[in-house]
Amino acid sequence: MTSINKGRFAADTGADGKVLFLIGMRFNQLWRPWKWLPVLVAMPRMLVELQKNPSLGLVGKPRTFLSGRTILVWQYWASFEQLEAYSKSGASQHLPAWRSFNKRVRNNGSVGIYHETILLSDATVETVYGNMPLFGLSAVTGAVPATKRGQTARARLTGDSTDPPAVESY
Repeated sequence: MTSINKGRFAADTGADGKVLFLIGMRFNQLWRPWKWLPVLVAMPRMLVELQKNPSLGLVGKPRTFLSGRTILVWQYWASFEQLEAYSKSGASQHLPAWRSFNKRVRNNGSVGIYHETILLSDATVETVYGNMPLFGLSAVTGAVPATKRGQTARARLTGDSTDPPAVESY
């Protein structure tokens, strides 16, 4: 069972250098499963490989979300350099899958792929979790009571705690 942190928490500091990596696919032509199925099955193989070998750079547990025709895998990485090295390594699952995609479906429109890479910094990341298990960045860096980082988003980002919270803190 997942342990719930009752109350308000924030991710502990430690985002500097870490990477939020969002990657996924969209089923553009559902009637062509022979085109999108290889893309769909490639990601679980990569995630297993990454979780078995933490030295590759994946931090914490990736989360997968499905919304309509779109799948999103939310990942944290220790550094951009490790993410880039994994993506280009001939010894990893990623490069063969990427090459296969480019050979089979790169511009036929049957399936879409995307990724977004966000470099994290303690100076630009604000978090709060109310009555949540360790989740998101807190699952990577740990959680502290929100009072330690500040009661408002502004306080957590800038240290400026002169404005009172709009809602009573808990």
